[in-house]
Amino acid sequence: NKILMGLGVIHEPLKLMYTNVAISYGLAYAYLPYMVLPLYASIEKLDFRFVEAGYDLYASRFRVLWHVIIPLVRPGIVAGCVLVFIPAIGDYVITTQLGGGTTMMFGSLISQQFLAARNWPQGSALSLGLMLVVMIALLFYVTKAARRGQV
Repeated sequence: NKILMGLGVIHEPLKLMYTNVAISYGLAYAYLPYMVLPLYASIEKLDFRFVEAGYDLYASRFRVLWHVIIPLVRPGIVAGCVLVFIPAIGDYVITTQLGGGTTMMFGSLISQQFLAARNWPQGSALSLGLMLVVMIALLFYVTKAARRGQV
């Protein structure tokens, strides 16, 4: 803020901390490797002869992306989504530090019930509910992958 104000780009300091944008950037920064690494592994195994065949059949770039590349990279996309979804849904440290306790997310609510409110039954119920949501999402993924023959 001091540098931007010194250069005359802004006239008053920007509010960077304790905003939803700060939380979004923090979560993206923390969980980006969990998405990038499965995608990288999946794209590295991609046989580009299929992409060339799509171009040879006069498909546009969008059609090649949508009908050739994404179906071949789908296991990496799904693995990355699962690896990001599970820890991010219960994260409370990033939301507390960057949000200042003003934004309530599921992990923050559970933490608040256990630590601040000392309401252990509600905290346990919320934790069990979160665990059931994650398990249902994983079961949905496994059954869908088994139908496609990917598991």
